[in-house]
Amino acid sequence: MDQPTDEPTQLLFSYGTLQHAEVQLDTFGRLINGDDDALPGYTVDYAEIADPRVVDLSGLAVHPIVRATGNPLDKVLGRALWVTDDELDASDEYEVALYRRASVVLASGRAAWVYVSA
Repeated sequence: MDQPTDEPTQLLFSYGTLQHAEVQLDTFGRLINGDDDALPGYTVDYAEIADPRVVDLSGLAVHPIVRATGNPLDKVLGRALWVTDDELDASDEYEVALYRRASVVLASGRAAWVYVSA
């Protein structure tokens, strides 16, 4: 049987508030290591956030949200963050219903999770 691990094994691509130190500390309990990457075939829109907890934590009532365009010339810049399975679950709790988690391939060729428009 697989043992749960505390080692970050999942890549989570962040293009918005999950890059903010205060959001990371509240959501994950630590600052997350990561590096610059891009998400090809997507573009950024913006969505109004109604959840007061998320607005208070991020300091923003409008958050970026990505949607697939299918155009390889489109790309979203962000950071690939190394998280644990538990931290991935915690990020699901942070994101509001406007978002859903999807599996993508980043410009670097690495597989990652990203929150896209639901």
